[in-house]
Amino acid sequence: MSESCSHYMKNPNELPFGYTTITEMGGAHADMLMDFGVLRLAEGQVWEEESGANECAYLLMFGTVKVEWDDKCETIHRDSVWKKQNYVLHVPCGSHVKFTGVADATEICVMRTDNDTKFDARLYVPSDTPDEERLHDILDGCANRFVRTTFDKRNAPWSNLVVGEVINRPGKWAGYPPHFHNQPEIYYYKFPETGYAHAEVGMDVYRVENNDATFMVAGEQHGQAAAPGYAMWYLWVIRHLDGDPYGTPTDVPAQAWLLDPDAKYLGKGTGAPDTWED
Repeated sequence: MSESCSHYMKNPNELPFGYTTITEMGGAHADMLMDFGVLRLAEGQVWEEESGANECAYLLMFGTVKVEWDDKCETIHRDSVWKKQNYVLHVPCGSHVKFTGVADATEICVMRTDNDTKFDARLYVPSDTPDEERLHDILDGCANRFVRTTFDKRNAPWSNLVVGEVINRPGKWAGYPPHFHNQPEIYYYKFPETGYAHAEVGMDVYRVENNDATFMVAGEQHGQAAAPGYAMWYLWVIRHLDGDPYGTPTDVPAQAWLLDPDAKYLGKGTGAPDTWED
Protein backbone atom coordinates (compact mmCIF):
# COMPACT_ATOMS: atom_id res chain seq x y z
CA MET A 1 0.00 0.00 0.00
CA SER A 2 1.46 3.35 -0.96
CA GLU A 3 1.60 6.37 1.34
CA SER A 4 1.35 9.85 -0.12
CA CYS A 5 1.64 13.50 0.88
CA SER A 6 1.87 16.64 -1.21
CA HIS A 7 5.62 16.22 -1.81
CA TYR A 8 6.29 12.50 -1.42
CA MET A 9 4.86 9.07 -2.21
CA LYS A 10 6.04 5.87 -0.56
CA ASN A 11 5.60 2.81 -2.79
CA PRO A 12 6.18 -0.92 -2.25
CA ASN A 13 9.70 -2.20 -2.84
CA GLU A 14 8.27 -4.40 -5.61
CA LEU A 15 5.38 -3.13 -7.69
CA PRO A 16 2.57 -5.40 -8.93
CA PHE A 17 2.37 -6.44 -12.57
CA GLY A 18 0.38 -4.07 -14.74
CA TYR A 19 0.23 -0.29 -14.53
CA THR A 20 0.70 1.51 -11.19
CA THR A 21 -0.58 5.10 -11.10
CA ILE A 22 1.56 7.65 -9.24
CA THR A 23 0.21 10.98 -10.52
CA GLU A 24 -2.82 11.96 -12.60
CA MET A 25 -3.57 15.26 -14.32
CA GLY A 26 -7.14 15.07 -13.01
CA GLY A 27 -6.41 13.22 -9.78
CA ALA A 28 -3.57 12.57 -7.34
CA HIS A 29 -0.85 15.24 -7.51
CA ALA A 30 -2.72 17.09 -10.24
CA ASP A 31 -0.40 20.08 -9.71
CA MET A 32 2.31 18.10 -11.52
CA LEU A 33 0.29 18.62 -14.75
CA MET A 34 1.36 15.11 -15.81
CA ASP A 35 0.20 11.53 -15.64
CA PHE A 36 3.05 9.43 -14.32
CA GLY A 37 3.16 5.74 -13.51
CA VAL A 38 5.14 2.53 -13.78
CA LEU A 39 4.32 -0.34 -16.13
CA ARG A 40 5.51 -3.78 -14.98
CA LEU A 41 5.16 -6.63 -17.46
CA ALA A 42 5.60 -10.38 -17.06
CA GLU A 43 6.82 -12.50 -19.95
CA GLY A 44 4.09 -12.59 -22.57
CA GLN A 45 1.98 -9.92 -20.86
CA VAL A 46 0.53 -7.30 -23.24
CA TRP A 47 -0.36 -3.68 -22.44
CA GLU A 48 -1.50 -1.10 -24.93
CA GLU A 49 -3.03 2.36 -24.93
CA GLU A 50 -4.17 5.26 -27.07
CA SER A 51 -2.39 8.52 -26.37
CA GLY A 52 -5.58 10.49 -27.01
CA ALA A 53 -4.96 14.22 -26.52
CA ASN A 54 -1.62 13.60 -24.80
CA GLU A 55 1.98 13.25 -25.83
CA CYS A 56 3.49 10.22 -24.10
CA ALA A 57 7.00 9.08 -23.23
CA TYR A 58 8.00 5.58 -22.13
CA LEU A 59 11.42 5.03 -20.52
CA LEU A 60 12.72 1.47 -20.15
CA MET A 61 14.23 0.86 -16.71
CA PHE A 62 15.05 -2.82 -17.11
CA GLY A 63 13.94 -5.98 -18.89
CA THR A 64 13.17 -6.93 -22.48
CA VAL A 65 10.05 -5.72 -24.26
CA LYS A 66 8.62 -5.65 -27.76
CA VAL A 67 7.43 -2.13 -28.57
CA GLU A 68 4.96 -1.37 -31.37
CA TRP A 69 3.90 2.11 -32.53
CA ASP A 70 2.69 3.49 -35.86
CA ASP A 71 3.91 0.88 -38.35
CA LYS A 72 7.10 0.16 -36.41
CA CYS A 73 8.15 -2.65 -34.09
CA GLU A 74 11.33 -2.99 -32.03
CA THR A 75 12.49 -5.32 -29.27
CA ILE A 76 14.59 -3.43 -26.75
CA HIS A 77 16.55 -4.57 -23.70
CA ARG A 78 18.14 -3.03 -20.63
CA ASP A 79 19.97 -5.02 -17.98
CA SER A 80 19.22 -2.51 -15.22
CA VAL A 81 18.99 1.22 -14.55
CA TRP A 82 22.72 1.14 -13.82
CA LYS A 83 23.54 0.23 -17.44
CA LYS A 84 23.72 2.84 -20.17
CA GLN A 85 21.07 1.17 -22.31
CA ASN A 86 18.67 4.10 -22.40
CA TYR A 87 15.57 3.67 -24.54
CA VAL A 88 12.73 6.19 -24.54
CA LEU A 89 9.74 6.02 -26.89
CA HIS A 90 8.15 9.45 -27.44
CA VAL A 91 4.83 9.68 -29.31
CA PRO A 92 2.40 12.53 -30.11
CA CYS A 93 -1.32 12.74 -29.50
CA GLY A 94 -3.45 10.34 -31.51
CA SER A 95 -0.93 7.49 -31.28
CA HIS A 96 -1.44 3.82 -30.45
CA VAL A 97 1.31 1.97 -28.57
CA LYS A 98 1.63 -1.65 -27.57
CA PHE A 99 4.13 -3.33 -25.23
CA THR A 100 4.68 -7.07 -24.90
CA GLY A 101 6.90 -8.43 -22.13
CA VAL A 102 9.69 -10.70 -23.37
CA ALA A 103 11.66 -11.21 -20.13
CA ASP A 104 10.39 -12.39 -16.73
CA ALA A 105 9.90 -8.84 -15.48
CA THR A 106 10.17 -5.56 -17.35
CA GLU A 107 9.60 -2.09 -15.89
CA ILE A 108 8.84 1.08 -17.84
CA CYS A 109 8.22 4.65 -16.67
CA VAL A 110 5.10 6.07 -18.36
CA MET A 111 4.75 9.85 -18.70
CA ARG A 112 1.86 11.74 -20.31
CA THR A 113 0.78 15.35 -20.63
CA ASP A 114 -1.62 17.30 -22.81
CA ASN A 115 -0.18 18.48 -26.12
CA ASP A 116 -2.05 18.92 -29.41
CA THR A 117 1.16 19.49 -31.42
CA LYS A 118 1.79 16.80 -34.00
CA PHE A 119 5.36 15.52 -34.32
CA ASP A 120 7.08 12.39 -35.56
CA ALA A 121 7.20 9.62 -33.00
CA ARG A 122 10.75 8.64 -32.07
CA LEU A 123 12.47 5.82 -30.25
CA TYR A 124 15.50 7.37 -28.57
CA VAL A 125 18.34 4.83 -28.35
CA PRO A 126 21.37 4.83 -26.00
CA SER A 127 23.56 6.83 -28.37
CA ASP A 128 20.96 9.64 -28.34
CA THR A 129 21.42 10.26 -24.61
CA PRO A 130 24.94 11.35 -23.63
CA ASP A 131 26.43 10.97 -20.15
CA GLU A 132 27.08 14.40 -18.67
CA GLU A 133 29.34 14.27 -15.63
CA ARG A 134 28.75 17.19 -13.28
CA LEU A 135 30.74 18.77 -10.43
CA HIS A 136 33.66 16.34 -10.54
CA ASP A 137 36.21 19.04 -9.67
CA ILE A 138 34.07 21.20 -7.37
CA LEU A 139 33.13 20.68 -3.69
CA ASP A 140 35.75 17.94 -3.35
CA GLY A 141 33.55 15.79 -5.62
CA CYS A 142 30.76 15.66 -3.01
CA ALA A 143 28.09 16.45 -5.62
CA ASN A 144 29.56 14.44 -8.50
CA ARG A 145 26.95 12.60 -10.60
CA PHE A 146 26.03 11.66 -14.17
CA VAL A 147 23.05 13.35 -15.80
CA ARG A 148 21.38 11.88 -18.88
CA THR A 149 18.90 14.19 -20.62
CA THR A 150 17.06 12.31 -23.36
CA PHE A 151 15.04 15.26 -24.64
CA ASP A 152 14.21 18.85 -23.77
CA LYS A 153 13.55 22.02 -25.77
CA ARG A 154 16.95 21.75 -27.45
CA ASN A 155 16.17 18.55 -29.39
CA ALA A 156 12.36 18.34 -29.01
CA PRO A 157 11.05 21.93 -29.14
CA TRP A 158 7.52 20.63 -29.82
CA SER A 159 7.35 18.74 -26.54
CA ASN A 160 5.80 19.85 -23.25
CA LEU A 161 8.11 17.49 -21.34
CA VAL A 162 11.74 17.15 -20.31
CA VAL A 163 12.80 13.54 -19.67
CA GLY A 164 16.10 12.37 -18.21
CA GLU A 165 17.76 10.30 -15.53
CA VAL A 166 20.59 10.67 -13.03
CA ILE A 167 23.12 8.17 -11.72
CA ASN A 168 24.36 9.29 -8.32
CA ARG A 169 27.47 7.91 -6.66
CA PRO A 170 27.16 6.40 -3.17
CA GLY A 171 27.32 9.00 -0.43
CA LYS A 172 27.18 11.91 -2.89
CA TRP A 173 24.70 14.72 -3.32
CA ALA A 174 22.60 15.29 -6.44
CA GLY A 175 21.03 18.60 -7.40
CA TYR A 176 23.40 20.41 -5.05
CA PRO A 177 23.42 23.26 -4.38
CA PRO A 178 19.65 22.92 -3.98
CA HIS A 179 17.89 24.57 -6.89
CA PHE A 180 14.41 25.60 -7.97
CA HIS A 181 12.39 26.48 -11.07
CA ASN A 182 8.83 27.42 -11.95
CA GLN A 183 7.92 24.18 -13.72
CA PRO A 184 6.61 21.10 -11.86
CA GLU A 185 8.95 18.12 -11.61
CA ILE A 186 8.75 14.47 -10.53
CA TYR A 187 11.62 12.31 -9.27
CA TYR A 188 11.24 8.52 -9.24
CA TYR A 189 13.93 6.48 -7.48
CA LYS A 190 15.72 3.14 -7.77
CA PHE A 191 18.34 1.76 -5.37
CA PRO A 192 20.24 -1.52 -5.10
CA GLU A 193 19.02 -3.83 -2.33
CA THR A 194 18.42 -1.81 0.86
CA GLY A 195 19.76 1.48 -0.46
CA TYR A 196 18.14 4.82 0.31
CA ALA A 197 18.65 8.57 0.20
CA HIS A 198 17.47 11.72 1.92
CA ALA A 199 15.56 14.06 -0.39
CA GLU A 200 14.84 17.72 0.31
CA VAL A 201 11.67 19.31 -1.03
CA GLY A 202 11.33 22.85 0.24
CA MET A 203 12.14 22.66 3.96
CA ASP A 204 10.98 19.04 4.26
CA VAL A 205 13.31 16.03 4.14
CA TYR A 206 12.14 12.51 3.19
CA ARG A 207 13.87 9.14 3.37
CA VAL A 208 13.38 7.76 -0.14
CA GLU A 209 13.78 4.11 -1.05
CA ASN A 210 13.18 1.90 -4.08
CA ASN A 211 10.16 3.01 -6.17
CA ASP A 212 9.44 6.11 -4.07
CA ALA A 213 8.67 9.46 -5.72
CA THR A 214 8.96 13.13 -4.82
CA PHE A 215 7.06 16.06 -6.32
CA MET A 216 8.21 19.65 -6.74
CA VAL A 217 5.94 22.58 -7.61
CA ALA A 218 6.93 26.10 -8.64
CA GLY A 219 9.71 27.65 -6.62
CA GLU A 220 10.33 24.74 -4.25
CA GLN A 221 14.02 24.08 -3.73
CA HIS A 222 15.12 20.47 -4.01
CA GLY A 223 18.20 18.28 -3.78
CA GLN A 224 19.15 14.90 -2.34
CA ALA A 225 22.00 12.84 -0.94
CA ALA A 226 22.50 9.09 -1.41
CA ALA A 227 23.42 7.02 1.62
CA PRO A 228 27.04 5.80 1.66
CA GLY A 229 27.39 2.35 0.13
CA TYR A 230 24.46 2.73 -2.26
CA ALA A 231 24.26 4.29 -5.68
CA MET A 232 21.05 6.13 -6.53
CA TRP A 233 19.21 6.25 -9.86
CA TYR A 234 16.30 8.53 -10.47
CA LEU A 235 14.11 9.54 -13.35
CA TRP A 236 13.38 13.25 -13.61
CA VAL A 237 10.51 14.54 -15.69
CA ILE A 238 9.53 18.20 -15.96
CA ARG A 239 6.39 19.76 -17.45
CA HIS A 240 7.04 22.94 -19.40
CA LEU A 241 4.59 25.76 -18.66
CA ASP A 242 2.83 27.64 -21.44
CA GLY A 243 4.95 30.71 -22.10
CA ASP A 244 7.47 29.61 -19.48
CA PRO A 245 9.43 26.54 -20.62
CA TYR A 246 12.05 24.91 -18.43
CA GLY A 247 15.58 26.13 -19.09
CA THR A 248 18.25 26.67 -16.45
CA PRO A 249 17.27 26.23 -12.79
CA THR A 250 18.19 28.78 -10.13
CA ASP A 251 20.57 27.68 -7.38
CA VAL A 252 19.53 28.61 -3.84
CA PRO A 253 21.55 31.80 -3.19
CA ALA A 254 22.63 30.77 0.30
CA GLN A 255 24.64 27.86 -1.20
CA ALA A 256 25.28 29.04 -4.78
CA TRP A 257 28.64 30.64 -3.83
CA LEU A 258 30.07 27.14 -3.31
CA LEU A 259 30.17 26.61 -7.08
CA ASP A 260 32.96 29.15 -7.44
CA PRO A 261 36.14 27.08 -8.01
CA ASP A 262 38.03 29.58 -5.86
CA ALA A 263 35.51 29.55 -3.01
CA LYS A 264 37.05 29.19 0.44
CA TYR A 265 35.15 26.97 2.83
CA LEU A 266 35.86 24.89 5.91
CA GLY A 267 37.76 21.74 5.02
CA LYS A 268 38.32 22.48 1.33
CA GLY A 269 40.96 20.19 -0.13
CA THR A 270 42.17 19.04 3.27
CA GLY A 271 42.55 15.79 5.11
CA ALA A 272 42.95 15.47 8.87
CA PRO A 273 40.81 17.76 11.09
CA ASP A 274 43.85 19.65 12.39
CA THR A 275 44.52 20.90 8.84
CA TRP A 276 41.02 22.26 8.19
CA GLU A 277 40.85 25.86 7.11
CA ASP A 278 39.10 28.43 9.25
